[in-house]
Formats: sequence, C-alpha cells, structure tokens
Amino acid sequence: MTYQETTQFLFSQLPMFERQGKAGYKSGLDNTLTLDEHFGHPHRNFKTIHVAGTNGKGSCSHTIAALLQANGLKVGLYTSPHLVDFRERIRVNGLCISEQYVVDFVEENKPFFTPLHPSFFELTTALAIKYFSEQNVDIAVIEVGLGGRLDCTNIITPILSVITNISFDHTQFLGNTLASIAREKAGIIKRGVPVVVGESDNETRPVFEQVASDNDAPLLFADDCSEILSCRHNSTGGMEYVTRHYGTLTGCLTGSYQSKNTNTILAVYRQLQALGVVADNVQLLQEALENVVDATGLNGRWQVVGQRPKVVCDTGHNKAAWQYLGPQLNAVECATMHIVFGMVDDKDINSVAEMLPKRAKYYFTQADSHRALKADAVEAICREKGLVGNSYMSVKEAYTAAMTNASPSDFVFVGGSSYVVADFLSKCF
Repeated sequence: MTYQETTQFLFSQLPMFERQGKAGYKSGLDNTLTLDEHFGHPHRNFKTIHVAGTNGKGSCSHTIAALLQANGLKVGLYTSPHLVDFRERIRVNGLCISEQYVVDFVEENKPFFTPLHPSFFELTTALAIKYFSEQNVDIAVIEVGLGGRLDCTNIITPILSVITNISFDHTQFLGNTLASIAREKAGIIKRGVPVVVGESDNETRPVFEQVASDNDAPLLFADDCSEILSCRHNSTGGMEYVTRHYGTLTGCLTGSYQSKNTNTILAVYRQLQALGVVADNVQLLQEALENVVDATGLNGRWQVVGQRPKVVCDTGHNKAAWQYLGPQLNAVECATMHIVFGMVDDKDINSVAEMLPKRAKYYFTQADSHRALKADAVEAICREKGLVGNSYMSVKEAYTAAMTNASPSDFVFVGGSSYVVADFLSKCF
C-alpha cells in the first residue's frame, strides 16, 4: 500500500470517533492491552508524562515537549487530532513519524489486529508507543484522547500526570456534572506518581484530592498560588508574562487562554525540576515558551496565517474555550471582521453563539466530517443570536467568500471546530 492508501484504510475501515462520533468510540483497555502484549510492552522502555483535561491539552503537551527538548532530551509527542497530516499525531523532537513506518506498521500487523477490530485511536496509540520505543526516546508526552480512566493511553505509568482543567465536553461519555467528568479525568492518576492540576473549582477539587489521596499521589494545584502575576500582548506579537519566580517570560502562543495553560506549564516545570528531569534554568524555560511552534509543530492556536487582511485560525471548539476566544475577538481592532464559523453536532453551539462578536460578518460552514453540524443549521442558530451572514457548503467556499469581501484593513477569523481549522489549513493553501 502507499501512504495515502494506508491512511485511507485507517480513516475509513477502523471505528473512528473523530469521523463517526459515538459510534466510533470504544472505551476500555482490552484491545490496547492485547496490542501492547503483542508488541512486547514497548511503553515500558521509556519514561512518560500523561496529559488529560478538557481544554489546553494540546498546548500544554506541546510546550512540555518543547521544554524537555530544550533540556537536551529525545522526546516523543503523541497528540490528537491532526490538522493536515495523520503523521502530526506522532513526533520525535518535533519531526513527524515517516510515511514508510506507518505503511510498514499496518502491512506487517494487519493479520494480527484485524480480528481484534480495534478503533482508530487504539491502533494509532499502539503505533505511537511502538515507534517511540524503537526510536529510543528518553521520554514521551502522551495526550489523552478522551476522558482518562478508560482511555487507551491509560496503560502507561508516567513519572508525572497533568490534568489541565475540567469543563463540560463529551458529556455523553464522561457524565453531565463537573464532578463526574473530573472523576474520569482523574483516572490517569497512578499510585505514588505526582500530579499537577491546572485549574480547579469547588466541585472538581474534592474529586482530585480524594483520588490522589487514595493513590498516595502528591498533588499540586497550579491555581493555588498562581505563578503568573500578569500578562499582556507585547509589541512584537508575543505574550509577555510577569511571574513570581522566573522574571518576565515571553511566549509565542498568543491566545488569551494561554495564560492559564502557561500557569499550568510553570507548575509542571517546578515538578520536573523536583524529579530531576529538567534543569533549574530559566533560559531553557524561556527558549521552550518562545519556540514551541518551531520545536514541536503546534498549529491552530490563535495562529496567524496571513496579513492584509490579517487571518487567524483557532481550534477552540467548546463553551470553555470560547469564554476566552469571544473576548479576544471582540478586542480586535479592525475595519470589518469576517468570521468563518462551524461546529460539530455534539457541542453546545447555543452557548458559543452567545459569545460570538455581533459586529462581524459571518460565513457559516461545515467541515468535511460526519460529525459536522450542517451549515444551514449553524446559520439558523446563530441568526437567533443576532449574527448575520450566509451559509457555505465547505470551509474553502466560506473562506474564499470572506477573502473576496475583505479589505486589507479587515480581520478574518476561521474556527469553531478543530475540523473547520483542519479543512482550512489543508484545503485553502
């Protein structure tokens, strides 16, 4: 098979939550444990850091990887979903897994895994872990796919667990209260392994305290004594943080929500120092924050992809993310704002639509995904909230219309869903 044929097989023949929604989701570790045994338990051959949470997992995972790389370690990074190429999910020191490795893995192991009927994510996780072992990585940052307790990444015993935050998402699998969601995410906490929780509240904090106590796991809440004292966008386009212990730091990720993620990262940094994994070196910390995009290939986080008009995309896709994105968009100074917007059908679009800027011109659209909410349905809901625009059957059509209407002094935003951003980055350039 060619690489294109191989990825098409993975996308079309295996149950895939990202394409099918609930029908493509498999909980439990049975298949993962069977695959792991078949490959000789490769996850035991390197250290890991496990990252769960509702929002911020991707930014935090990439930045932790950048920090480890800045300290001279060979670092595996496993994240999801990808935006343009499947290989983005599996990287070593920022470099994607090779096409040939993916092809060989599927061809050589197809007779074994076909009778198992694994999900797309189960097989991809096995591929990533086997690859990291064969690449002799020192450590790998493993992002949870969905939840934590029953996620197939949860076969690892990491040196550090990280839970970014808890909000309402995937409630059909994780429960419809913050406490129940927190309990699922807290399932990654392992006996004796320290855990950092980025954000907590009165409902989630007792859950983390109980699970950590039951597992004798040292627990640090990053928001107990925030390391970040203030933050602002600086004149060079970065984010500037004034911190308690590390002076003024500059980051290249400029979404307003990154202040919360960076506070979590600084708590992780403290724990990694205590574990002897990274040096007490602010210069290396600064290098990681400034170079995370180049070092790890992170895309889609308030990513500027064009000027005159300025074009930005962001993968924020739920109410919690838009509580930051909405105000940031409202603060943009421009002649006219154009927003290409679409969501998937299991998100709270009514709450998100309430936070969208009323002054913008809208280009309602749908991603090329079975889970995408139809463009006309997006338009109908948004019109009820006072948002004005037209529907387009594809992200490319919507973006083309926005750019046709935009003048050099305007601002164009593309988002609402990871899949909208994926279509945008893969089909509009």
